[in-house]
Amino acid sequence: MPLAVRREPFDHPDWQFEIKYDGFRALAYVENRSVRLVSRKGNIYKSFDTLGGKMAECIRVENAILDGEIVHLDPAVRPLFYPLLRRRSPQQFVAFDVLWFNGRDLRKSPLSDRKRHLRSVVPAGSTTVLYADHMDAKGTELFRAVCD
Repeated sequence: MPLAVRREPFDHPDWQFEIKYDGFRALAYVENRSVRLVSRKGNIYKSFDTLGGKMAECIRVENAILDGEIVHLDPAVRPLFYPLLRRRSPQQFVAFDVLWFNGRDLRKSPLSDRKRHLRSVVPAGSTTVLYADHMDAKGTELFRAVCD
């Protein structure tokens, strides 16, 4: 789903709200103990092969397709776009969805189920692959927290 721009923050009981990271949107294809990072236009991110290798070391699944963002985070966990643009390290992959998991197409599953699968894919304590947390229904609260 493409990013939607709104004039004001809002709440909605059917929505999950999460932070928009300032990075490169990518699909991570995890298979055969390797990770291939691909852009929305289908181009392979060859300049992020090192990140893909680090992801392959810590993700323990048969196969998966993760939707997320390649980012460069500062020590306060704020995304910094210009160091990422210059391919500075460290780089991270923030995963916000899983589309395929161990041979199963999850695209038609509810987002809440996909998020649960994603939690099992993203290794706890990893500094390379991060889980994009969310808030149910409370977009205004998340907006205020980000502004603070």
